[in-house]
Amino acid sequence: MPTYIYQTIVAGPSGEPRRFEQFQKMNDQALTHDPDTGLAVQRVITGGIGVRRNGLKRTTVVNKKSAAATACGCVTGCTHR
Repeated sequence: MPTYIYQTIVAGPSGEPRRFEQFQKMNDQALTHDPDTGLAVQRVITGGIGVRRNGLKRTTVVNKKSAAATACGCVTGCTHR
């Protein structure tokens, strides 16, 4: 089950919001009130683990004896893509 972070909605500028974590199923409805205090809450959107790749890398094996490789010049070692 994922952990969601919630924050209480503060009425005035002097109040400090309280953050807490809640384990929930993904198909459960978001909480509307803090289970401990009963104050209204909102779900906090946080980052996560992001995996970034520099693009797809392909390796092509060319059969240098084929007519297509000879016609396009792959036999000579050209590097066009």
